[in-house]
Amino acid sequence: MAKKQGIPIEKVVTSGAGLAFIAFPQAVAMMPVPQLWAACFFIMLILLGLDSAFSGLETIISSMIDMFPGQMRRPWRREILLVVFSSFTFLLQILLTTQGGVYQFELIDYYGANGICLLCVSLVQCVAVGWAFGAERIHDALEDMTGQRPGVFYTVCWRYVTPLICTVCFIGFFLDFQPLKTSDGSVYPNWAYNLGWAIAISCVVPIPISAVSKFYFTEGSFRQRLLVLWRPVSDPVGRKTKEERSLNETEMKSLSAFPDMSGAGADWDFKSARDSRPTRVLPSKYR
Repeated sequence: MAKKQGIPIEKVVTSGAGLAFIAFPQAVAMMPVPQLWAACFFIMLILLGLDSAFSGLETIISSMIDMFPGQMRRPWRREILLVVFSSFTFLLQILLTTQGGVYQFELIDYYGANGICLLCVSLVQCVAVGWAFGAERIHDALEDMTGQRPGVFYTVCWRYVTPLICTVCFIGFFLDFQPLKTSDGSVYPNWAYNLGWAIAISCVVPIPISAVSKFYFTEGSFRQRLLVLWRPVSDPVGRKTKEERSLNETEMKSLSAFPDMSGAGADWDFKSARDSRPTRVLPSKYR
C-alpha cells in the first residue's frame, strides 16, 4: 500500500476506526481472491463485536441481578432487563452513525476505554484481594473447590508483583500522555477534552465514593472502622486451621475414590456412597 500510494509506511495507516474500515479493506482488495478475504475479514469483525457485546452485557446484567436478587430472580425478569438495556444502548449508539459520529467514537474510545482506568481498577482489586480479603483466604477457597492449594508464587503475584506493575504503568501513562487528535492532526476543543476526562474518571470515582460512604456509616472509632471494613463479612475469623485443612483433604480423597458414574455398566449405589462419606465436625470456634 505504501509503494502504490507513494508515501512512507508510517503514514499509510493510523490507529482508530479507519484502521478496520479503510486501511484493512484496501489491503484485502490487493490480495488474491479479494472477495473471499473480504468476506472472512468482515465476518471476523461481526463475531468480534458480538463477543464483546455478550461479555459486556453479561457482566452488567449479572451485577444488577446480584444487587437486587429478590426482584430480578423471577420469571422473565432477566429477559426483560436484557431487552430494555439493549434497546437503550442501541438508541444511544445511533449518535455514533451521524456525520460527526466518528469524532464522538474516537473521544469515547480514547478516554472511556482508556487503559489507565483499567490499571487503576486492577490495582484496587489486587490490593483488595491480596491484602484486604487475604491471599490465604483465596488459597482456602481454591483448596475447597479443587482439593489443591496454590503455591506461594500466586501470593507474591497478588500482593507485590501485579500491584507494582500496575503502579509503574499508571505513572508511565501520565509521563507519556498525548492529547487526542483527529486523523488529520487537528485538536479537539477544550470542552471535548473535559468531557473525555469526565468519562474516564467516571469509571474510577465509584470506588472512593463507596469506600468513604462505607467508612462514614460504620460505627466505632477510626481504627475500629478500618478493622471492620478491612476484612470480609462472611469470614471474619481468619485463615483455616490445620484441623480444617486435614478434614478438607480427607473429604477430597474420599470423593476421588468413588467409582466413575459415566460408564454404561456402572453400578452406583448412592446410599452406600453417601454413608461412606466422613462426617464433618465443625471446629470449636465455629460452634
